[in-house]
Amino acid sequence: MTYVPEFLLYSHPRRANHPCLNTSWFRPEGLLQCPLNGPPDTQNGSTALAHRCDICHNVSAYNIHVNGVLHCRVRYSQLLGLHEQIKKEYGSNVVPAFPPKKIFTLTPAEVEQRREQLEKYMQAVRQDPLLGANEMFNSFLRKAQQETQQIPTEDVSLDICLSNGQKVTVNILTSDQTEDVLDAVATKLDLPDDLVGYFSLFLIREGADGGLTFVRKLQEFELPYVSITSLRNSEFHILLRKSYWDMAYDGDVMDNRVGLNLLYAQTVSDVERGWILVNKDQHRQLKSLQEKGSKKEFIHLGQTLKYYGYIKFDPCVTDFPEKGCQVIVSAGSNELNFHVKLPSEQMKEGSFKVTRMRCWRVTSCQVPTANGTTNPCSASKCEVKLELSFEYLMSKDRLQWVTITSQQAIMMSICLQSMVDELMVKKSGGSIKKMLRKRHNSIQRSDSQQAVKSPPLLDSPDPNREQIVKLSTKLGSVSLRGISASNSANDISGNDFHGNYAFEGIGDDDL
Repeated sequence: MTYVPEFLLYSHPRRANHPCLNTSWFRPEGLLQCPLNGPPDTQNGSTALAHRCDICHNVSAYNIHVNGVLHCRVRYSQLLGLHEQIKKEYGSNVVPAFPPKKIFTLTPAEVEQRREQLEKYMQAVRQDPLLGANEMFNSFLRKAQQETQQIPTEDVSLDICLSNGQKVTVNILTSDQTEDVLDAVATKLDLPDDLVGYFSLFLIREGADGGLTFVRKLQEFELPYVSITSLRNSEFHILLRKSYWDMAYDGDVMDNRVGLNLLYAQTVSDVERGWILVNKDQHRQLKSLQEKGSKKEFIHLGQTLKYYGYIKFDPCVTDFPEKGCQVIVSAGSNELNFHVKLPSEQMKEGSFKVTRMRCWRVTSCQVPTANGTTNPCSASKCEVKLELSFEYLMSKDRLQWVTITSQQAIMMSICLQSMVDELMVKKSGGSIKKMLRKRHNSIQRSDSQQAVKSPPLLDSPDPNREQIVKLSTKLGSVSLRGISASNSANDISGNDFHGNYAFEGIGDDDL
C-alpha cells in the first residue's frame, strides 16, 4: 500500500529483458498523476510519475499522470532545473531535498530509489502552501502537458457545460490555463469579476444512463483544452459549478442575475438527480415556485432540504461500521455523509464532520484484474485501487481510522481540503473572495454573451428514494466493536497525511 498524494509515480516495463525499461510512476496525493522518462515507473496516486528509458539515446523520462490519465512526460534534468529555479527564489531552507545526480549508470534498485525520492519531492512541493501555488511550478507542468500531448498553441472553441445541460462555447487558446478558461466562461455569461471566484471548473464523466461522476476539479497546473482533448472520450465534459460549501455565501451570488440563474440551475439539477432529497409535499412546493419563476424562493426552500449543496459520489466500499459495506458518500456542509448498506441488507446513515478528522490520507495499490491467474500485476493486467482514510474523533480521547475504497478518493480528499480552507478563512475573519479568487491578467470582454436558460419543470420524485430514506437509521446506533482501529502515530509518517488545521478536540457531551 502506498501513500497517494496529488502527484503519483508508476512503473511498467517496456521490455522484460531490459532493466532500464522497467517504468515506475510517481503520483502525489491530489489531482496529478505524472509519468516521466527516467527510472522505472510505479503507480500510487493522483499524480503519478512513470519512468521510461529510451535505449537509442539512453535518456530516462517520467510520466506524470492525473487520476490515471497521462498529464506530461519530463526528464530528470528538467525536474532538476525546476528545482534549482524554485530554490533560487525561495532558498534551500524552504525547498525540499532533491534526488542527487549520479555519475554512473543506475542499477534497477537505484532507479526505484530515485523514483521514490522524486515522488516524495513532488508531493512535498505540491502540498506546501507557498511552493504548491508558485507560478513557476504550475507553469512548468502546463508547458510539459502541452508538449507531451503535442498540441500547438492556436485558437480553438471549447464547450463548457452548465448544470441545466446548456453548453457555453468559449473561444480560447489551447495554452490557456484553468483560470483563463474560467474567465472566458464568465465573460460569455456576463458574470461579474467579483463573483467568478465562487465558481470552478470540474472534469466530469456522464454515463449512458445520465449519471454524473465527478473526476476532479481542474487545477492551476493544467490546460483545460489539453486535458479534455487528451482523454479522447466523448463521455467526459467540463462543468461549471459553485466551488464553496457554506450556503451563507449563496446570498452574494443571488444578488446578481447571472449568479442567481447559475445557482438556480444547479439546485434544480441536484433535485432532479436525487442529490437533494425531497418528499412529495416539498416537491409540490418546488414545482409551484418553479412555475411562478420564483428562483430565489426556490433556492431558499432548497437550502432547507437534506443534502443541499452536496456532491454525491459513485457507490463504493467502506470498512465502517464493518468491513466490506457498500456505501454512497456525499460531501457537503463540512462533512462526509455515509449511506451504508450492511451485509444484512439493512440501511444506515451517518455523517463525519471535517472538524473531527485529525488527518486523512489517500493511498493506492495495484490489484490484478480478474484474469484467472495468480501472476503478478503487469501494465495490462492491473488496476489501481484508491483509498481515502481519515482518523476520526469518535469520542473524547478516542480516534479511529475509517477507510473508503473509491476511484474518486482523490476528489473526496480535495473536497475535505477545500472545506478546511473555507473554515480557516472564516475563523480568521478573512475574505472568502480573496481565498477563492486570486486574479492575475484580466481577459478582454467579448460583445458576444450568452444567457443561462431556465431548466425544465421538475418531474415527480422517485418513490424509491423516499423508501431508502425511511429505511435509514443513524450510524450512531451501530456498535463499533470489531472495527479495526489503529494508532496513527505508528501508522503514518509526517509526510503521509493531510493534517487538519480545523480539527477540534470535542468532548463526549458534544459527540
